[in-house]
Amino acid sequence: MAKASKALIESPGIDVQFLVDAEDSGGSTTAFIARVSPGARTPPAHKHDDWDETVYCTQGTMTYVIDGDKVDLEQGQAVCVRRGQTHKFDNHTADDAWMLVVSTPGLFEEDYFLSIAEILNAATDGPPDFAALLAVQARHGVTVLPG
Repeated sequence: MAKASKALIESPGIDVQFLVDAEDSGGSTTAFIARVSPGARTPPAHKHDDWDETVYCTQGTMTYVIDGDKVDLEQGQAVCVRRGQTHKFDNHTADDAWMLVVSTPGLFEEDYFLSIAEILNAATDGPPDFAALLAVQARHGVTVLPG
């Protein structure tokens, strides 16, 4: 497994930068910061069965829906998305929102975001290649749910 570059990964509406990768933590944890712009196209409802995800909002407000329950995560608040829980997040405000995301164990890697950004950034004249997005998500243990 290649060491994460920890460079800023830019895609339309969402930027991600890894702070801790699996190599840094011996596989126990990955951590990244993410900026989500207002109205950004965020991932559809999804789940991951192999890791937990703790999200701490450092600025702004993010709306999470976890197993059907809506949570407005404001600056200074955190939420844990446990393995297998269906979840989605959005920024419905007029300002950027920032969050620190910690995944345990450290299976959620930089390569996922690099691959997704490549597909999204290539879609300059229309929608992204949804089949390619689904393939990346499946390869990385993310299950997109219908709806």
